[in-house]
Amino acid sequence: MIVVDRVYTETELPDAARSFGRDTVTLGWQQRTETRGRRRTDGGVEFATSLARGTVLHGGDCFVLEAVQLVGAVVERPEPVFVIHPGTAAEWALYAYQIGNHHQPLMVTADALVVPDVPGIEQLLERHRIPWMRHVRAFTPAVAVTDHAH
Repeated sequence: MIVVDRVYTETELPDAARSFGRDTVTLGWQQRTETRGRRRTDGGVEFATSLARGTVLHGGDCFVLEAVQLVGAVVERPEPVFVIHPGTAAEWALYAYQIGNHHQPLMVTADALVVPDVPGIEQLLERHRIPWMRHVRAFTPAVAVTDHAH
């Protein structure tokens, strides 16, 4: 099996890889935070990843599969999320704190906080009276989520 241990941006691709065939690798947010595992391009080519711990894949990141002369570009799969539009700096801080304090993944954009629609999130938002709306969009957490115990 082909094992990939490095991720490139399009501009960082090695010269030899620029002439390789192209494919996409469509991944959900959790798959994009997993550094090790089996993958499959959208065209069906299987490979594995062994990436640096803490790597979070983003749309446009590229895997170079030299053995089959293929570059696979990551596509972020749109998924159900909750979108929060804080109105004040204090709301930005409070909402982000409450979500992070419950060890939930969070994406910060220029105008919103975004959390994945996973079990327990809606109840968390309701409990803390955080206004939200449902949406479907690509989600990329600000940092890789790790297990935590008290």
